[in-house]
Amino acid sequence: MHLCHHPLCCFVPPYMAETLQTSEDPAARQVALASLGNEYRTARRLLSQQFMAPATISEIAGEQMARAPIAGKTRYIFDMRGVSDPLPGNLVRQEGDRAIDDEAVNEAYDHSGDVYDFYQAVFERDSLDDAGLPLRSSVHVGDTFNGPMSNAFFNGKQMAYGDGDGNLFTRFTRSLDVVGHELTHGVLNFTSKLDYFGESGALNESFADIMGALIGQWKSNQTVDQADWYIGKEVLGPGAGIRGVRTFKAEKAFENDANFGTDPQPKHYRDRYRGSRDRGGVHINSGIPNHAFYLAAKAIGGYGWEKAGKIWYVAMKSGLESDATFGEAARATIAIAGYYGNGSDEQNAVRSAWQQVGVI
Repeated sequence: MHLCHHPLCCFVPPYMAETLQTSEDPAARQVALASLGNEYRTARRLLSQQFMAPATISEIAGEQMARAPIAGKTRYIFDMRGVSDPLPGNLVRQEGDRAIDDEAVNEAYDHSGDVYDFYQAVFERDSLDDAGLPLRSSVHVGDTFNGPMSNAFFNGKQMAYGDGDGNLFTRFTRSLDVVGHELTHGVLNFTSKLDYFGESGALNESFADIMGALIGQWKSNQTVDQADWYIGKEVLGPGAGIRGVRTFKAEKAFENDANFGTDPQPKHYRDRYRGSRDRGGVHINSGIPNHAFYLAAKAIGGYGWEKAGKIWYVAMKSGLESDATFGEAARATIAIAGYYGNGSDEQNAVRSAWQQVGVI
């Protein structure tokens, strides 16, 4: 198995942090340093390590934990106490332990459990690797120079969460769709292994967003019409002034904001980003397949995870090569939707969605 092919398996995209760097507010520029700084260094250090599911937890956490069970929900939460490395930090809660007096620890525990429960209940999947891989999370990630990290990331082995600055961003453990997004990167490491560059990288990010959104909807028992289709809104602080980090809808998540600028995500293929930044636009162009999923889910109706989500999950699991393009994802999901019958409402909805975003 391999890592995401770049350190940016992070929830807050680099374009937001880069815009913050140009803010007239020095506090906003400091947030950018906390977002673009410590987790990049931590992830880069791990890029040279091949991803593997360790036989024992002690390979990651020293002698703090015993051998992992073969299958079933298993969570370990660590406290980094404001530093960035070495991960994972001090073990403070594990499977079966009662809640402690630390909101971030308890949120990481509860939300990683919700992600496990979703994949098990909806897709009959036993953790990220479908074989009970323990879910490890480190909270209170930061560093001496830049303060609390304003981001969350999956490094190929575990989750890491910052506490935010308290103004633009709050605790990243607060948001179930953030936890679901990042842990889905782990599922992708064991399934399609989409290359983290260009269109395949944007698909990687899109699958993570889609499953993150569906996990939140599943937990809240929301239909596609009840959901707001914003992602990451729970991690925005009182000074953010924007509606979400991203949106699946045709509109922008934010426009002309003093700190964050304008959401650059396109929703049609003709408007796709063609440059080299952001690994060829992995966080930018993911807006196109995200919008296609939204259109398909809305047209099918009901609960998004029941039909549209299962079509996309099968594509993520076994329907795509590692260098897949948007067009190949479209053809795969259309073919998989044929499970409901060739020419069925479900298949027509998926085909129409990809047509509306200009991919086919």
